[in-house]
Amino acid sequence: MTKIGDWIEVNDKMQSDYKYEIVAEEGCDYDEGFTPFFTPQKMLELGVFEGKYMNDCHNDFPASWFERAKIADKPNIALNFFGIKSRQPLQVWQKKEWIIGPDPRGWFQWYCRYYQGRRIPEIDDKQIKRWRAFTRHAGQIRANCMPGDTSCRPRQRQGLLQWSHDPFI
Repeated sequence: MTKIGDWIEVNDKMQSDYKYEIVAEEGCDYDEGFTPFFTPQKMLELGVFEGKYMNDCHNDFPASWFERAKIADKPNIALNFFGIKSRQPLQVWQKKEWIIGPDPRGWFQWYCRYYQGRRIPEIDDKQIKRWRAFTRHAGQIRANCMPGDTSCRPRQRQGLLQWSHDPFI
């Protein structure tokens, strides 16, 4: 487990010679209004990004996150909690400028690092605004699905899970 003052060194397929300091306790000291529903570990266990995410950066995060994670060498839709396609190629993310700051894998990588205790105020503000904006999908589910019917709008539910919102609304 990391602690305040620790430095995390990153060397994986997408990023090398990057390091960041832990300045907050793990899972604590979040920005006001940022209330993710799941921890990164729980998201990985439930099944996100078709299992093709962070499978080469186990050294950057606690080993416990990967003990029950659904990880694969190739995208596997069956690994997603809702069993549907849920990811776009990295090139799409880059073209749409969804990759912000020092997190080449996008929002979830930012969230994992934020959860661990990294803070970069200008990046954090942008990512938290993106997280808040994603709640619109919960509104669509509430407006179009019967309560408790998790088979309704599975793509939006998977998206909510991947953004650490409650997909079981």
